[in-house]
Amino acid sequence: MPIVLRLDVMLARRKVRSNVLARAIGITDANLSLLKSGKVKGLKFETLEVICTYLNCQPGDILEYQPEQPPDVQHDELKRAG
Repeated sequence: MPIVLRLDVMLARRKVRSNVLARAIGITDANLSLLKSGKVKGLKFETLEVICTYLNCQPGDILEYQPEQPPDVQHDELKRAG
């Protein structure tokens, strides 16, 4: 998926433990762990808002867009590199 969650990076920058954030925003430790690992299919704007409020950050500090390259582009790049 081209959207990558960087919540773990922001938690480290703010020196906030995962369980503290989970309690503060009203979700379980397990659900926050899934968010941190990127193993979720979606994120409610409401949840994103409370995370950003608590961590004093912008959504762009947590979400990153990494476009996937089509297989033929990756193959062409490997041919040029080799």
